[in-house]
Amino acid sequence: MCWGDAKVKELDRRDWDRFVRQRRAGTLKPAGGFRKTKGVRDRVIEYDLRFLLSVCNWAETVRVNGVPMLDRNPFKGFPVPTELNPRRPITTDDEFAKLTKAARGLGPDIELYLLLTHETGHRCSAVGRLRWSDLDLEKRLVTWRAEHDKIGREHVVPLSAAAVAAVKAAHRRAARIGDGWAFPSPTDPEKPIRRDLLRDWWQRLEAAAKLDRIPGRGWHSLRRKFATDLKADTPLADLCSLGGWNDHNTVLKCYMRPDENTMRDALARRAERSASA
Repeated sequence: MCWGDAKVKELDRRDWDRFVRQRRAGTLKPAGGFRKTKGVRDRVIEYDLRFLLSVCNWAETVRVNGVPMLDRNPFKGFPVPTELNPRRPITTDDEFAKLTKAARGLGPDIELYLLLTHETGHRCSAVGRLRWSDLDLEKRLVTWRAEHDKIGREHVVPLSAAAVAAVKAAHRRAARIGDGWAFPSPTDPEKPIRRDLLRDWWQRLEAAAKLDRIPGRGWHSLRRKFATDLKADTPLADLCSLGGWNDHNTVLKCYMRPDENTMRDALARRAERSASA
């Protein structure tokens, strides 16, 4: 394995630290003129380096002509930068109401996509790759296919009443015979919508709703809202299944948010139990 003109096995801590410095400064960046020139935050560097570690670990297990691609991972044990306060904004109820109102003026596909992302709590890419056959309106269930799921696990979970009503209306409007993508590409209905178009939808929604641009807020902020909305009275195992999470700790650390109303309700319930004891 090689890294530029150097062999990976010959790289050391100095190369590792140099990569971190250059990514922070912006002197090292992916090719392409559309990329921003300023440096990236530690969160991005962490993703880069953890991917590199995974590739090198894999190379230790693969043989070419009977010889491992790497006899050892040269970066094992090196420190990986982590962001102390990563940007994880959440969409509030008031903001979602404004987005919903704005979506009505931008077209039925955007309106349906916004509602399904909010009601299912799933990743934007998974929602964008739903097929009509994945939505069982009679049983009020949705199937999330493994090939479109980040954790690679197929799972079937209930749909909310609001989601069922919206999908029924959309299915009638589509007037399509047989199966197909719920959100097809505008240039090729045999393909699902592209992720760059989904990003464009969010930006159009924010502008139409007159919301301030907040770095890090996008479709994923609805996933955080989903976890936070259900945290008070939903067992963690059920919440993970509903939103498509595989790791309980990830939900607790990255998605749930403390909020004043939930904390006040908890204190009130505690007082009621004490009073009745």
